[in-house]
Amino acid sequence: MASECITIDESKGFWSKLKAFIGPGLLVAVGYMDPGNWATDIAGGSQFGYSLLSVIGLSSIFAMILQYLALKLGIVTGHDLAQACRESYSQGVTIFLWVLCEIAIIATDLAEIIGAALAINLLFNIPLSIGVLITIADVMLLLLLQHKGFQALERTVGGIIFIIILCFGYEILLSQPDIAQLSKGFIPSAQIVTNPSMLYIAIGILGATVMPHNLYLHSSVAKMRKFSDTEKGKKEAIRFASIDSTGSLFIAFLINASILIVAAAAFHFSGNHTVADIGDAYHLLDPLLGAKWAAIVFGIALLASGLNATLTGTLAGQIVMEGFLNLRLKPWLRRLVTRGIAIIPALWVAFLYGERGTAQLLVFSQVVLSLQLSFAVVPLVIFTSSKAKMGKFVNSPLLTTITWIVASIIIVLNLYLLFQVLFEI
Repeated sequence: MASECITIDESKGFWSKLKAFIGPGLLVAVGYMDPGNWATDIAGGSQFGYSLLSVIGLSSIFAMILQYLALKLGIVTGHDLAQACRESYSQGVTIFLWVLCEIAIIATDLAEIIGAALAINLLFNIPLSIGVLITIADVMLLLLLQHKGFQALERTVGGIIFIIILCFGYEILLSQPDIAQLSKGFIPSAQIVTNPSMLYIAIGILGATVMPHNLYLHSSVAKMRKFSDTEKGKKEAIRFASIDSTGSLFIAFLINASILIVAAAAFHFSGNHTVADIGDAYHLLDPLLGAKWAAIVFGIALLASGLNATLTGTLAGQIVMEGFLNLRLKPWLRRLVTRGIAIIPALWVAFLYGERGTAQLLVFSQVVLSLQLSFAVVPLVIFTSSKAKMGKFVNSPLLTTITWIVASIIIVLNLYLLFQVLFEI
């Protein structure tokens, strides 16, 4: 990837430098708006109105903190998180972490397959099983983009995000949410903790927020800008990369919040409190909002979300394999292997159980991700808190405390969500 680095002209002004750094954050933000997040946002909005907007806000803050650590690790050390693990741990531990990460990437790919196949089914009435097979075609798109260079991939992802923004801007205009009630939703309520049903969905939103592969991805793509290898150069690179990351994650926050807002305005306040399925949401939007394009625009946004997540998930897979094992595979081969493994359960469930089965599989993929998350977050916090690795850029005592609190909350909530799903306690 080094040959694809974008050289930063240090003689340029603030805005020119910032423009040069914009891109990696958008790749990372995709993971926060993939189809795996849609179900919890829809369920939260339909059941509890705007009450869980505060949870989406808190989740976004957690994401911004952890992604900041990831980009800082890559810029300061010159190594991504996977490489740092290989250098710091024994071969056995490294292989263990790699296997867990590969499982997480396959689970992410599973969610992307289901989301894209659902969108194809809803938009074109193509059977889910055929839609699953159609998703194999994204290998060709990825090959084309990687052949054109890294910035072409960044621009494509940014363009698709813009389409999603336009789609949900249209949906919000149609749904006409109550601004006063909506604003109150950003204020945390004690009911979120005291109401078991609300707590469960809140944990689902929090638990599925930080994607493990995003931490590996960001620590690598943050190095795609060539800056001065000095303390001043690294400090400036961290500054601009942080603006890119935080701004991009704010866009992801707006999209996630929009999904919940549309669900609340369209379903909750019309008495449809049990809509938790993407397919049900699609079919109800037109009659409830009184606009024949509402469902189609929703489906386009879902398809765009699945396609975008596919592109960044594949890139993360390459980074993880190269980082942990120092092993390079051709992008098309890496893509076919990952998608081939993920497509088997998706195709089987789609053929036997249809839309309901794929919805349950979507939830299961998020549980698998929650299992792996702590094995990415903990090393990241440890490495960025190590003076031996980070030198003058080591986390301050305050930031170290905050990051351990954030990591602990995410780990505990993910484990709680896991036990709720598996054992129904």
